[in-house]
Amino acid sequence: MFLTKIDTLFDIVEQKKKAYVLSLAKELGIPSSSVIKIARYLEQLGFVELDYKNVKGAAIKYLKTPEPEFKHVDETELVNKLKFFKSFQNVKAANKLIYDLYKYLKHRDDAETKETYVSVRKYYVENFMKSFDKKIKDPITKIDSYNIDVESMVVEVEIVKQELEPVPFYMISLLRISDITRLVIDKIKEEVISKITFNIVFKSHEEENMVRNEYKRKILGIMKDVFPDLSEDRIHIFSDYIVLTSLGMGEIEFLLRDKHLEEVVINNAFEPIWVYHKKYGWLETNVIVDDEQEIVHYSTLAGRNVDKMITTLTPLMDAHLKTGDRVNATLAPISTKGNTMTIRKFAESPWSITDFIMTNTIDYYTTALVWTAMQYELSILIVGGTGSGKTSTLNVFSIFIPPTQRIVSIEDTREIRLPRTLHWVPMETRLPNPEGKGEISMLDLIVNSLRMRPDRIIVGEIRRKKEAEVLFEAMHTGHSVYATLHANTVNEAIIRLTTEPIGIAKSLLGAIDLIFVQNRNRRTNTRRTFQVAEVLENGDYTLLFNYNFKADKLLKVKDPYMFYKTIELFAGLDKSEVDKEINDKIKILKYLTDNKITNNEEIALMISYYYINKDYLMKKLFSGGDKNTGPD
Repeated sequence: MFLTKIDTLFDIVEQKKKAYVLSLAKELGIPSSSVIKIARYLEQLGFVELDYKNVKGAAIKYLKTPEPEFKHVDETELVNKLKFFKSFQNVKAANKLIYDLYKYLKHRDDAETKETYVSVRKYYVENFMKSFDKKIKDPITKIDSYNIDVESMVVEVEIVKQELEPVPFYMISLLRISDITRLVIDKIKEEVISKITFNIVFKSHEEENMVRNEYKRKILGIMKDVFPDLSEDRIHIFSDYIVLTSLGMGEIEFLLRDKHLEEVVINNAFEPIWVYHKKYGWLETNVIVDDEQEIVHYSTLAGRNVDKMITTLTPLMDAHLKTGDRVNATLAPISTKGNTMTIRKFAESPWSITDFIMTNTIDYYTTALVWTAMQYELSILIVGGTGSGKTSTLNVFSIFIPPTQRIVSIEDTREIRLPRTLHWVPMETRLPNPEGKGEISMLDLIVNSLRMRPDRIIVGEIRRKKEAEVLFEAMHTGHSVYATLHANTVNEAIIRLTTEPIGIAKSLLGAIDLIFVQNRNRRTNTRRTFQVAEVLENGDYTLLFNYNFKADKLLKVKDPYMFYKTIELFAGLDKSEVDKEINDKIKILKYLTDNKITNNEEIALMISYYYINKDYLMKKLFSGGDKNTGPD
């Protein structure tokens, strides 16, 4: 733990009960003005009182000490608590005590607390854990740790497992300072916020940067008065912490900067925030929102960025942050335990087809098949359950669209992100204003897109009958359409499309060429392409590939028929010619994975070379020369 002059000053005042400013300044080696400044913040917090009625000058009187997480880190008292919990077989309470003590140790990091923790831990292991597993030696084990770089700060993340708890814990260490120094820093934040006026919703990056710089300049001025002995680096770390937690979503901002997280979830103000980790699944964090109103504030901020609102009359909201992270918010009493907020993080580097193959999400042949389907304008429906990777798959597959064709994408909340090489127009729906005017629905955008001369139409999700009818009409009039749908299997997808609330005629389904099903295994935290099917002219389907869990791969069920027939009808290629193209594409895909080319811009450039001059690309990659470099 990093100690400051604030800690030393308060320790002296607490010990002496009364100390003079001049003697404190001399003892601490800082100006009297800095001592007065610190004392004023401590006075506002109710810990000391400034007394100017003294012959020797201003004095600081001790009033009280901040209440710590553990009032007394006393071994006997803690062991007695564990004995009490044991008498009632209250394992959950014992688990919480050990976890809280572990967190406190991480924060304090002193020899006395370590010694107490070791002794209390020993009793806990002997009396609560041996009955479960005699081999267990430690109730809490660290399973992973890493750092996050946020502005000038290095934030430590530690993932720990408590043996008798089902869910691991995600612990984030921010400034690693004492409680009293943190409280003073929070007071500085309140003071600066009260003195500066600005619109929290910025119209441009330039405006945002201007406000941030002005805000930080004022904070730095105060920080140098309060911490005159600290290095510039440390002062900037404290200042960046204040800026980030003031102009954003508080400590949630640090969670949003962790690239290993997919989801950040606030269930209410009295439970810890939960996160979904790419490797470890759901984790409980050590971050708690102060109150329910703070959740409303964060939800409102997210909504204002995209002209959406959340109120008691409209207590449900879908929005997204400027980073692209998708936000869903609900207000009590619709969510009965309190206000909620679910943030699905937008990956800094979107998934690429190389990532999909390297993580075994999809195999080479199936990828080459979908590439060929995209090349020859076959329409594709991607289905799957929540969190199965439907939108990521749609995004990954869209890279195979030739760059000479115009793409229009339509979404409720923008998630599709295509490379710059593609001719792409993204569109997004809009909710009505408080008077009920100005709504732009997905149906409005689909109908409008047909007037924009698109070659390909991408739709975020099919939900209603009218949208589906217009989409299928677009397919029947020569547009290639790619969309997602919630369903767990091909059969479920057909049933959903042909029954209410969508309920389109089965005879229309023949316009879809291929259906891909994505699946997420919650036990292993893996995503896989689960099924691939082609749709027949009468609306029935033929299953082509099915995922085998034991073998962990897609197994062929049947050779495609409509796939080859459609390409032959509209491109004049027979089966052998199509198969040759698929084999060439497999070679290129293997080149991408062998060379670990995961950047979508690089991949898109190589695919554009394929469409411009396939022979040149194949010769460049596979006919001698340096195979570790792509086309010039």
